[in-house]
Amino acid sequence: MFHKATEPTPLTLLSPIKNGAVDEQSFASLTRRYLQSLESHDLSPMAKVPNTFLCRFFILNDVFYEGSPAQEDHLQSKYLVFCCNFHGDTETYLRGFWQNAEQHIREAWRYCVAFEQVSDANSFIDYIKKCTVNTTFYFNGSSGAPLAEQLKALYLKQEFSQFACDTQGQSPQQLRAAFQHFIERTKPTDLAAPTWRPGQNFL
Repeated sequence: MFHKATEPTPLTLLSPIKNGAVDEQSFASLTRRYLQSLESHDLSPMAKVPNTFLCRFFILNDVFYEGSPAQEDHLQSKYLVFCCNFHGDTETYLRGFWQNAEQHIREAWRYCVAFEQVSDANSFIDYIKKCTVNTTFYFNGSSGAPLAEQLKALYLKQEFSQFACDTQGQSPQQLRAAFQHFIERTKPTDLAAPTWRPGQNFL
């Protein structure tokens, strides 16, 4: 069943990283190394998090100017920044985040201030709310429909384009039979399968 599209929900987090080190490697460097070690696309741990449209992790080292006119300023610590757009309400998304990527969460946030207080989904949600900043401008190149619907739409677009190429010049009878086979094979109303995988970016 397809749903009416709504606006995607944005989320921006700034989590301060502790000013410490392990074996002369700063906590910020260790966090960056972990993020750089992650697989991407459908192998990313974020591909397991339901209804994630897009997301990004990065380390904010410093800001040098603020205000107008600009005045030099500096952060007291580095920050782990997480930005994402998703379908649904924030608490449901964060609960699904914890349930499907708990180990990734623990590795990504392990050196952040006060993260040691996080032990389950509820405390994770509380922690994230404290780190959330207002998102006033964001970009998302998709509708706000649930992820499963968007993945199915991408799959059907890909398959129908190939169908159009493969059936060029066929007679009406051949085209009708080919289209019936296309419908049976692609199952347009079945969101579960066949479809694209979360995070998939190529055929």
